[in-house]
Amino acid sequence: MTAGSAQRALEIPDLFAPQLRRERVVDWQAPGPVAKAASGMSGLETMCAIRDGILPPPPMAKLIGFRMAVAEPGRIVMELDPHESLENTIGLLHGATAAALLDTAMGCAIAAMQPAGQTSVTLDLKLTFLRPLSVRSGTIAAEGKVVKLGRQTSYAEGFVRDGAGNLAVHATATFSMIPGGNAK
Repeated sequence: MTAGSAQRALEIPDLFAPQLRRERVVDWQAPGPVAKAASGMSGLETMCAIRDGILPPPPMAKLIGFRMAVAEPGRIVMELDPHESLENTIGLLHGATAAALLDTAMGCAIAAMQPAGQTSVTLDLKLTFLRPLSVRSGTIAAEGKVVKLGRQTSYAEGFVRDGAGNLAVHATATFSMIPGGNAK
């Protein structure tokens, strides 16, 4: 250790001090019974039931803290009030936050066009980050829109905007359509 690095080490606060500790408790409903309850619903009916609080949101939404704000045929908007637990070490929201929001919004937009008993899974997801997001970004909105709904493959586009409406992330995704609702 050099003299300079030793001096810097002495100036660094105890980063493990109790007053710097944060805790976040996450609860969720078991997804199996929710899937069973939604099995007779169309995708749009399911999305509206989640939006309206009739069905509980998926565990991932509870973990990250986002909610469905808009559910329309082929269009879904998820909202997130960003929090410190989603930050990386440089004080910005981790890119995986936008990825999870967009994958969910675009997948739900596809689902909102599907009949009961059909589902889809993400084949690929491409994100382009245009501006950073942080806890100071305000309520973040992730919009997913269907570009093309196909029998075997479907395509969606997504946008993440900060609280001021500035485009922060653009995404495209491809989804594999699964008849019969069995994603196993």
